Amino acid sequence: MELRQLEYFVAVTEEAGFTRAAARLHVAQPGVSAQIRQLERELGQPLFDRSARQVRLTEVGEAVLPYARAALAAVAAARLVVDEMTGLLRGHVAMGTVSAPSVLDLPGLLADFHDRHPSVEISLQESDPESLIEAVRAGRMDLGLIGIGSSVPAGLDAQVVIDQALVAAVGLTHDLAAQGSAGMPVITLRELADRALICLPRGTGLRAALDEACAAAGFTPHVAFEASEPYVLGQLAAKGLGLAVLPESAVTVAKDDLHVLEITEPRLRGRMAIVWRATGPSGPAARAFIDHARRRLPDFP
Repeated sequence: MELRQLEYFVAVTEEAGFTRAAARLHVAQPGVSAQIRQLERELGQPLFDRSARQVRLTEVGEAVLPYARAALAAVAAARLVVDEMTGLLRGHVAMGTVSAPSVLDLPGLLADFHDRHPSVEISLQESDPESLIEAVRAGRMDLGLIGIGSSVPAGLDAQVVIDQALVAAVGLTHDLAAQGSAGMPVITLRELADRALICLPRGTGLRAALDEACAAAGFTPHVAFEASEPYVLGQLAAKGLGLAVLPESAVTVAKDDLHVLEITEPRLRGRMAIVWRATGPSGPAARAFIDHARRRLPDFP
């Protein structure tokens, strides 16, 4: 009995077919069939019922499956232990994000990790906040970048990487543009209730802070436009499409076309954080990836 035969057996089971299993394994379909037949001869019993349209496990196949998976997992674990002891990292790490703020230079972070550990495969995926949090909790993703309010989601540890004051901005022809004072003009959070707002999508730190503050004040914000880049929010406001809620640093892009107001009662801050499982990552590659991200990205206490 060979490990390759067990690998093919598990693949056919999970893909519910020989053709799909061959595609997953990047081998020819006849080769998969031949290895399964050889395994069945060695065991003396058929593992699959081939009489139906869909390939199904026999009773013997059902009994063998957990042992085949355990054998493959043990081999993978042994390889990881050896790689860790020799300083060689292999495997796959996955990061999810609700958006990819340019200020954090995620491409640079991933490229630097790849240069240090070229044998580790890296993936980056955008997702909605709820799915991303659940994927990190379940271990399907090793690291997530999400917006957070006043607390970190249960079961996760976090490092805040963006923490900025939020301001309101309108175009120069907007009725609020007539407001002026010795310093920055102000607008209270309650005064946003009946305004058409322009802001970042759900899952960002800005939106989390805005939604949380509005809920505490007893109203739901009317969001007319969303954009994933803060500077676009200012451009939309400059065109007279509403009141933008954006990080203070973002108003510099279109400052000549905007009238900026400080949001008070309460003042708002937008935060984004990298998050990972509180119980720790599952392997050395994931641990190295999280450590790399924590060193590379800002850390706001």
